[in-house]
Amino acid sequence: MTLTKKRMVREIGRRTRLRNRDVQLMLETLIDIWIESLVIDERIELENFFILQTQQIDPNKFDRGLSEKSTPHHIRRVLLRASKRLKRSLNHL
Repeated sequence: MTLTKKRMVREIGRRTRLRNRDVQLMLETLIDIWIESLVIDERIELENFFILQTQQIDPNKFDRGLSEKSTPHHIRRVLLRASKRLKRSLNHL
């Protein structure tokens, strides 16, 4: 089963008794803040859960015969690292 945004909103609303509309607004705002932070190379750390960050990589490593004009000046990828607590929880299933 997939945990979708709709299902998350419903479950958070049920557990907190907040209106689903308020939960959805909070969740969408959180996503916007995370995107803005990653774009400016900030790191997102949720203690005991994960670290999310971007990493700049050399585009020449991925140049597969592209002309110099079409090769991007920089490439960034998103890295996700699970916390030690999350790793332990996953390994004890």
